[in-house]
Amino acid sequence: MTASRGRTGRPPLTETRRAEIRREIARAAVELFVTQGVASTTGEQIGRAVGLSARTVWRYFPSKESCVTPLFSEGVDAVSAFLRQWPPGRPLREAVDRWLTEGADIAGGPDRGIVGALVRLTRTEPGLRAVWLRTHDEAEQAFARALAERSALPADDLRVTTRAAMFNAALRAAVEHHAWHGDRAPEERDAAGAELVETLRQALAVAAQGVG
Repeated sequence: MTASRGRTGRPPLTETRRAEIRREIARAAVELFVTQGVASTTGEQIGRAVGLSARTVWRYFPSKESCVTPLFSEGVDAVSAFLRQWPPGRPLREAVDRWLTEGADIAGGPDRGIVGALVRLTRTEPGLRAVWLRTHDEAEQAFARALAERSALPADDLRVTTRAAMFNAALRAAVEHHAWHGDRAPEERDAAGAELVETLRQALAVAAQGVG
């Protein structure tokens, strides 16, 4: 009877490392999209920029446009987590103010400049626009679940889904408004960040007022 052989080859990647690779691919894809356009960018080029094969890129993403998904989704994931963690007995407006004060991760955090360039591309690139809108469609469901937990209501309750829709629309409108008003030089990025926070604050205030 022969002894069983141990597994050979590379050890499996951790979830943290997989997430890092997805972000690296996303950043590389955006840089290529900005410099040469989406149509002229190939999976091979995206992979080469991060030291991967195109086949490996396609293991992580189904299309070149979807490569940017992490840069869109990480922000809304952070907002959902913040909403869930905020004490139910405290006004939600306080949570929003606290979130904005702490950096407004919806804008991309350290990747803010890249995300801004990416959102600008969604005006002219239908494939990227579809990814952007799909991300916010999924975000709306996540926001509804977070708001439902706070209010002890079902996630499909009309009051919850309406609030989630308004919250989601305000976030998207603010980020688009800020991004579409042009890029900033590196020395002006801090001022641009403050302007984005103020734009988000204004948009969320309008949503809080409701339709009237």
